[in-house]
Amino acid sequence: MAIGKLSSFMPYGAHLIDDDDCRAVVEVLKSDRLTCGPMVDTFEKSICDLTGARYSVSCANGTAGLHLASLAIGLELGEKVIVPTITFLATANAPRWCGADIIFSDVDDATGLMTPQYFEEAIVRAGSKVKAVFPVHIAGHVCDMEGIYTIAKRHGILVVEDACHALGTLYQGQQVGGGQFSDMTMFSFHPVKNAAMGEGGVVTTNDYNLFQKMVHLRGHGMERDCSLFTNKDIAFDENGVANPWYYEMQEIGLNYRLTDIQCALGISQLKKLEFFKAKRKELRTLYCEKLSPFFELIKPMTIAENSDPCWHIFVVYIDFDKLSMSKADIIRELYSRNIGAQVHYTPVHMQPYYRRLGQPQLSSAMNYYRKALTLPLHVNMTQDDVANVVDNLIDILQKNRKP
Repeated sequence: MAIGKLSSFMPYGAHLIDDDDCRAVVEVLKSDRLTCGPMVDTFEKSICDLTGARYSVSCANGTAGLHLASLAIGLELGEKVIVPTITFLATANAPRWCGADIIFSDVDDATGLMTPQYFEEAIVRAGSKVKAVFPVHIAGHVCDMEGIYTIAKRHGILVVEDACHALGTLYQGQQVGGGQFSDMTMFSFHPVKNAAMGEGGVVTTNDYNLFQKMVHLRGHGMERDCSLFTNKDIAFDENGVANPWYYEMQEIGLNYRLTDIQCALGISQLKKLEFFKAKRKELRTLYCEKLSPFFELIKPMTIAENSDPCWHIFVVYIDFDKLSMSKADIIRELYSRNIGAQVHYTPVHMQPYYRRLGQPQLSSAMNYYRKALTLPLHVNMTQDDVANVVDNLIDILQKNRKP
């Protein structure tokens, strides 16, 4: 295999768009509805068919989905939301925009996931007014949702799953997003995720009221149901018939809609999800096999129990006590060889904004952060690509091993 600079750059994540995807998008481009058309409904139905959820609400991106979910549960100033510190910024920021105080949970340093035990510890630390918990499924495998849900319901806490990494993953044999152990689940369709729409998100739920609230807020808060109009003087004509142009905004909303162009791509991508899942699993298995002789220095992330993951990223743990180089050194050296690497994630409680609001001691998450490195994993990769990444990484580690 190739040791040294590869002929072209290999990113840590990438989308795969084929001719079927292109045809689906072009068909919409040639139609008379580029937005607010039939593809949106079809995409949302496809999500319900996949997950088993009763309802789904498409939206502009994953962050918008988290924000809609936060608004739908009625978060108010001073209420508290528990969020694992190993996640992307949006998981904490969305409820924070609603005025919530964010209580950060520690995570298991073997899986990167919040556990029921760390959830309970965060509840105790919060003291009172915990409105919701936002568990995050890192890399594609799933938190112990049954355990988290049981604790949440005992305390009257709502559960909103951040499943941006976990589209296509099974938990206890069922698709994530079906609502067995949560009130809402959010997915992302960013290009590096398990299916791509350019940008896009969707929230699933089995609660009709939450569904209706999110649909309403997604479209500026506009109400077109004449039976709900309150401005009787201008809503209706002299015969009591609703004016055909009329709508009301009874509460403020947002423009978080998806276009039919994006939804057409999403529908096409969902048809390939099982192929994407199988390919990602195959590549991860090959990674593990090739890394196995070097587990003393580097190990793959431990797989959470009850998960059949659709792997989004491939995280490894490096024993830096045995090396004379830092994580930054490794990433720079990999980049010099045209291999992309990343870290998922810098603990959010360490971000300057949140540090100003208080800094909990989350030692297990910090241990995860010190050792975690994300290597390339996407469906464009070949077996030779995996071998090249491993050979170059091991070459770097071995050359910088302490005597």
